This record gives sequence, structure tokens and C-alpha cells, in this order.
Amino acid sequence: MANYLASIFGTEQDKVNCSFYYKIGACRHGDRCSRKHVKPSYSQTVLLPNMYQNPAFDPKNKMNPNQLQTHFDGFYEDIWCEMCKYGEIEELVVCDNNNDHLIGNVYARFKFEEDAQKACDELNQRWYAARPIYCELSPVTDFREACCRLNSGEGCQRGGFCNFIHRKEPTKEMDRDLELSTKKWLRIRGKDEREATRSPSPVFEGRTRA
Repeated sequence: MANYLASIFGTEQDKVNCSFYYKIGACRHGDRCSRKHVKPSYSQTVLLPNMYQNPAFDPKNKMNPNQLQTHFDGFYEDIWCEMCKYGEIEELVVCDNNNDHLIGNVYARFKFEEDAQKACDELNQRWYAARPIYCELSPVTDFREACCRLNSGEGCQRGGFCNFIHRKEPTKEMDRDLELSTKKWLRIRGKDEREATRSPSPVFEGRTRA
């Protein structure tokens, strides 16, 4: 029985634990969910709920698509640079969804769990854009399962109200800049002592805006 319960943990067959919370780190039912949301005591991933204030969702917004993308690129760079103060980042995911439990959510997956914990502890004492930051450890480690598979390619009919993550991407130029900065930082930093039991992964450290 124990082996069976372990095998279905976090899946749709699990009648005790919420599969959406396990896969996405958020659930549309929130505290009213009939299944448990078991928050991890350790994880590589931190979640900053409602962190990105997307101007596209503001009824008074007058930005054109290019301006909206520039706004997002600035935010993406800010968050990436800030996160890299705490440790090596393997992945940064920003939600483009417009539903209550995913709107503006930012996920940062660190290479090492202790770096994620440090970021979580310190960011909860910080502010961004005149708003207090709320940060928590997230059970999400595989964003292939968390992201909507129809969001790229055919398109998702539910749009921003999909219950899976619609990932908002920076421009190719921004990606290229981050990649180049990553390579430069790795050369300067040298090998991390913790690398012995881990496989190589990208990391970036760049300037932080005042």
C-alpha cells in the first residue's frame, strides 16, 4: 500500500494531495481546495506570487506590443540579476496567465537547494516596485509538466485563463545577452566546490538597477 501511495503522489489519482499544486505550485481553489497543498521544507525552486505587474492586464494601458515587450525585458533582467546574488540559476519562469492563482507568478529554479532557501528567507524582507515581496519554496522542479503544451505552436483555447503556466519569454536579444554574460561569469568564477555531485548548468550575474 505504501508503495502504491508513493507512486500516485501528486497525480490526478491521488485523492489526498492536490495534483495542480504539486505540478504548478498553485491551485485555482487556493485554501478552499479539498485536497492538501503540502508545502516543501526544501526545494530548488522559489515562487514569488503576483510579482510581475503586467501592464497588458491594466484596463488603462496604452502601451503597444513593442513597449510591452521592452517593459517585460527590463523586469526579467532585474529579477534574474537579483536572484543571482543568492546562487546559480538554472531557470527563470514568468507566468503570462491572467487567472487569480497564476497572474504575475515568477519561479526561479536554483541549482542548489540551500541557495533557494537563502533567497526565500532574504527576499521576504525586501520590496520591489513599492510592493513587499512574498516568496515561498515551491514543489515545482520540472516546468515541462507545469507549462501548457498548447501555449507554443497550435495555441491554447483558454488563453490567459488556462490552469497551466503560459510562459512569457524575453526577446532573443535578451536571451543572447544572458547567455554571453553566463559564459563570462563562469570563466571568472571558476569551479564551485559543490559541482562534484552536480551536472553543469547555466548561471548569470549582471548589473542590478538602482
